[in-house]
Amino acid sequence: MPNKFVFTLDLFVSLSVDMIKYLYYILLFGLGVVNVMAAPVDSTLVQQQSSAWRVLQPLGTRVEATVDTLHTNYAQEFVPSEISDAWACTGNYSAEGYNMIFADRDPMSAFFFKDALGAWIPSEKTMKFYNTRIPMTILSYATGGGRETTQDRLRGDFSGNINERAQIGAKLDYLYSKGSYNYQAAKNFVWGFSGSYIGDRYEFQGYYNHYNNVNKENGGIQDDRYITDPAEVQGGSTKVDTKSIPTNLTAAHNRVKGGELWLNNKYKIGFWKNHYHEEYEDSIVKREYVPVTAFTWTLKYNMNSHLFLNQSAANDNDFWEHTYLNRGETHDKTTNWQMRNTFAISLMEGFNKYAKAGLSAFITHEIRSYKQNPDSIPIDIDRPENLDPYPYDNKIAPSAKLNYLWVGAQLIKQQGKLLNYQATAELGLIGQAVGEVKAYGSVDTRFKLLGDSVTVTAYGSFYNTTPDYLMENYVSNHFIWHNDFSKTRRYSAGGMLKIPHTNTFIMAGIENIQNHIYFNEQCLPTQFSGNVQVFTARLHQNFRYRGLNWENRITYQTTSNDAVIPLPTLTIYSNLYVKFRIATLHVQMGIDCDYYTKYKAVSYQPATMAFYNQREVECGNYPFMNLYFNFKLSKTRFFVMMSHINQGMTGDNYFSMPHYPLNPRRFQMGLSVDFAN
Repeated sequence: MPNKFVFTLDLFVSLSVDMIKYLYYILLFGLGVVNVMAAPVDSTLVQQQSSAWRVLQPLGTRVEATVDTLHTNYAQEFVPSEISDAWACTGNYSAEGYNMIFADRDPMSAFFFKDALGAWIPSEKTMKFYNTRIPMTILSYATGGGRETTQDRLRGDFSGNINERAQIGAKLDYLYSKGSYNYQAAKNFVWGFSGSYIGDRYEFQGYYNHYNNVNKENGGIQDDRYITDPAEVQGGSTKVDTKSIPTNLTAAHNRVKGGELWLNNKYKIGFWKNHYHEEYEDSIVKREYVPVTAFTWTLKYNMNSHLFLNQSAANDNDFWEHTYLNRGETHDKTTNWQMRNTFAISLMEGFNKYAKAGLSAFITHEIRSYKQNPDSIPIDIDRPENLDPYPYDNKIAPSAKLNYLWVGAQLIKQQGKLLNYQATAELGLIGQAVGEVKAYGSVDTRFKLLGDSVTVTAYGSFYNTTPDYLMENYVSNHFIWHNDFSKTRRYSAGGMLKIPHTNTFIMAGIENIQNHIYFNEQCLPTQFSGNVQVFTARLHQNFRYRGLNWENRITYQTTSNDAVIPLPTLTIYSNLYVKFRIATLHVQMGIDCDYYTKYKAVSYQPATMAFYNQREVECGNYPFMNLYFNFKLSKTRFFVMMSHINQGMTGDNYFSMPHYPLNPRRFQMGLSVDFAN
């Protein structure tokens, strides 16, 4: 009965959302036409009055960001394999993925299930705040594929100012994709609110984002020859209906949902400074508040839940080596909430000529709570071999609550014309954080070269961190582990060079990891006690001659132990296009290519949403190409694209992971309207 209720509810939600989708698309198209035909808004004025910023942890420091209204490369946002230049994924849009560019990979979070969906879940790293002066509403819709393989995304972003100091924002993002292969559908619904107030004495920044991801899991296709040599498995026929390819799982799905609340408050103490007119000494033309000291309180609250459901007993027995709790079906649920409070006192940068940098001291307290399946395996029988040490006298607790306390300091300079830097250090004092060290920083300088400003940046970090609770204690139907891992130590150092005049970006860096935690061939977390070094070098070089543009990103990376950290050695992204105008219509027409060399690729375990190392199958050495047209007319952007246009022309081994082929060729299009009300 509960399963029928869930099915009925999901069907109702799906039908309701489909109706909303089409109404939304009709409304969006109509508003786009009205927007184009309406009296034009001075775009220069809007750009001057609009700004955006992101926030840096742990104190909510603001850094400049861009307002996303450009049409250049707009279409590439809707190709799942182009989230990164080397992206290991299950193939579908809104589905799980893993960044194989090590320098861009985020560390494992305290709730590792949602890491696989990090590209689709909003976070403090991706959150933007706007100061638009003129209210801004951006509505967009993109679609692709046929009736059985459709991929749709509806998105809306709003920002408006109450006055010159206060701003509110809202977002809505609904993504639904049936997938090119069977039992692969994915749905993702995100909504959120944000606001800010930037006053002389008081500042506030805050948001709440909620997400709900549902992903069907097919466990990969049963026979790769349906892709690499279809004639062999189809009696001579080379035409493949991708929806008819047998898959390993038929009745499994993951649901990951949660929310994040982030509130940043700052009160500044300082003095008023009067600015006088040059000709009239006593005539005050402006009063400026100069902050000297600031008190900051930041609250961050996360709630997360993961549900893995498999209703096929045959799949349970055939696909997984072990079944511990229930042989009829799998119903694994894990929940987590985290609450972090940070209090800081800061001496502000620039309040007088001797205050060349800002200095802050802070203290952070965090509580993490976990709940998971009860450990129902009797103690008096042989327990799983990975539950060391023997004899095992205590079961894994179904719930846990942990406390962390850090103290830290930050030195930051953002207002320098030639030299800026930031350095942050944290030390763990109480609870699970005892002995933790986090230190990271960067310094950048600018100088003139060939009449342009060149930026050179150096960075470094050292982390000595405690493994997350779920890496040491986890209970589910197919995987149970109890580990006693040591702290992981990571050292990194590198530098970057940016030359705008020649459109050149160069980066080189090295990272050393000791006690690295990863998922092994049995899909279990393990720790390598030795050291692994990863060297990364990158070159971004763009060429331009009149309307002809050629963008290139080349990444070279090498690992000292590819059994622990497997990586493709060479990654290349190239994008050749022309840009021109037809009256007031801006056009970008081009073709791009994503390529990386063969390597022992990671694979994916649906029951834990974890990417694990395997040593049998190589993936890579396949170019993935898209032919696209991007357009912009006034405040309206739209595109048409033929994704994976080279299918069948450059080989057929288009797997980014073992048994998970990328999407075949498909037509896609989209529309986005930017309203400056």
